[in-house]
Amino acid sequence: MLNCVGPFRLYGEPVVAACVEAGTDYLDISGEPEFMERMEAAYHERAAEAGSLVVSACGFDSVPAEMGAMFNSRQWVSPAAPNRIEAYLRLESEKRIVGNFGTYESAVLGVANAGKLQELRRSRPRRARPVIPGPPPPKGPLIEQQKELGLWSLKLPSADAVVVRRTLAALTENPGGLQGCEEGEEQIEKRKRFWSAVKPAHFGVKICSRSLLGTLPFIFTGIFIGLLGSIAFGRSLLLKFPALFTLGAFSKTGPTEEEVSSATFKMWFVGHGYSDASLASQSRRKPDTEIITRVSGPEIGYLTTPIVLLQCALIVLGQRGSLPKGGVYPPGIVFGPFDLQERLQENGISFDVISKKALPA
Repeated sequence: MLNCVGPFRLYGEPVVAACVEAGTDYLDISGEPEFMERMEAAYHERAAEAGSLVVSACGFDSVPAEMGAMFNSRQWVSPAAPNRIEAYLRLESEKRIVGNFGTYESAVLGVANAGKLQELRRSRPRRARPVIPGPPPPKGPLIEQQKELGLWSLKLPSADAVVVRRTLAALTENPGGLQGCEEGEEQIEKRKRFWSAVKPAHFGVKICSRSLLGTLPFIFTGIFIGLLGSIAFGRSLLLKFPALFTLGAFSKTGPTEEEVSSATFKMWFVGHGYSDASLASQSRRKPDTEIITRVSGPEIGYLTTPIVLLQCALIVLGQRGSLPKGGVYPPGIVFGPFDLQERLQENGISFDVISKKALPA
């Protein structure tokens, strides 16, 4: 079952419940953390017993972020290890960039239900946390000038960071990855080899523009959604006039075919860490190495998302015996050791190493 109908917090659970009941595999393109974590809490055990594999975030949210973070992580060859990987997303187009209304509606409802997500997390046992060398990174400024990339950026409150953390938690609980229901020896070896090369790191995502002025639409959208999204009347205004409250970044009609075909994305992954992981234990020792990688591809909502979803689905169809029997998982822990990156590259989504260098002391 491929579910593309959102907002998923409104329409997703009956579909998940029916798939779990029938033992049917389920993939969706949700970018809604509250929905994903609620489905995991409610259906993971039943899905595992029924043989139903439930995987959310199989679109632009959050496969490029997951695969991109793992791609950067695997460039850190032992004894080197990353401390943090920050993703910088830039949307590009020769024409204006207009987002899908469903994405905007999901963001508005996400703010409205933020309290429910926190309540859900408090009610569940704390997940395992990976051991990451070095101290946690500082929060940093609201707006950052990323001189290495020539971009201005601000934190993007998307699902990507949440999904990556869920994959790292699952990997910490299952160091060799998730066991397939009918794995052969070759696949077991491949899985363990892949995950042994993935090193955990603190992860965050930022949205970028070439100029400080270009960040204003993101700032105003965040302010309006933050102020109005938590009250019913405010939400009705936000959903009735999306173009007004996002300075044209979202509309009810969505983008035209020309706007879709001219749009692309670039997502840089800037990793900071240590040339030798043992150095991290030294007092006040700063990261001494930087590795920058990049994932790039076509327009995110109408082109990249279906590419990603269908390639995930083809892996499920063609390699089901090597996948977990069932359960509710993020995409990275499920599809990481398979050929998803190669499939994406064959369909117009590129993975590149940009630079590796030592940092000044």
